[in-house]
Amino acid sequence: MNMNDLRKITGLILLCITGSLFSQQTVTGRVTDDSGEELGGVLIINMSSDKKVFSNSQGVFSIDAFSNDELRFVKEDFKRASRKVLTDGINSELRITLFQIPKDVGEVKIVKKLTGDLEQDSRIVARVDKGEQVRQAVGLPQPVGKMREKPAEVKSVLLPILLGNLNVQGMYDLISGKARKQKRQYRYDDLQEHITWVRSRIPDDYFIKAGIPADRIGEFIEFSFSAKPQVRTYVRARNLSGVMLRMEETVPLFIQRLRLNPK
Repeated sequence: MNMNDLRKITGLILLCITGSLFSQQTVTGRVTDDSGEELGGVLIINMSSDKKVFSNSQGVFSIDAFSNDELRFVKEDFKRASRKVLTDGINSELRITLFQIPKDVGEVKIVKKLTGDLEQDSRIVARVDKGEQVRQAVGLPQPVGKMREKPAEVKSVLLPILLGNLNVQGMYDLISGKARKQKRQYRYDDLQEHITWVRSRIPDDYFIKAGIPADRIGEFIEFSFSAKPQVRTYVRARNLSGVMLRMEETVPLFIQRLRLNPK
């Protein structure tokens, strides 16, 4: 075997290895809780591609991913989990266990029967935010924004270059993809915060009586945000009546979606 043949074989091997490392694959698995019960309605997110799927009623899921992609598993009232896609291209069925977050037992109170009057019902089902009550009573100002590192923007990096100033860190953040990942993470964090805000103020029974399965409430709230963006506008304004009004408009759409795509 001469040197040229050896180089060709080496190149072919490297090509095969590279193709294996960077080829897309379908990752399947099952999600359970710490007692072994299957968990349906778990949101699985490919943090690299932002692709999202939900586990079915048996906890089974399937999602496309590349090697080294991070898969994140999220469900209300459970600690989130992450798993890296293996680099050898061979992923046996993933077994993911989510651990439930302990809940404090709140005050027991008598819940009045809903009247059908949205403004009155919103006061009935709304859970009291004691921190907000204290702020209003004492006159404390609202916290200003969130303490976050600001992602690099193209214009904020390129414009200074025209003036002879190079933002090395900003340039690195753009090229490496860090800025894009930060923005994606911030969007995800804001979404989860808004879903939690709604769920902390409206009891599950309210959704269940409207025809939303208990394990799909979080999914429904996220659906209402996309179907009626004004819902999220009201969440940001902390306007519960407005949230409920717009959210109710999306209930028939979501129920129809459930019938077409049962899990």
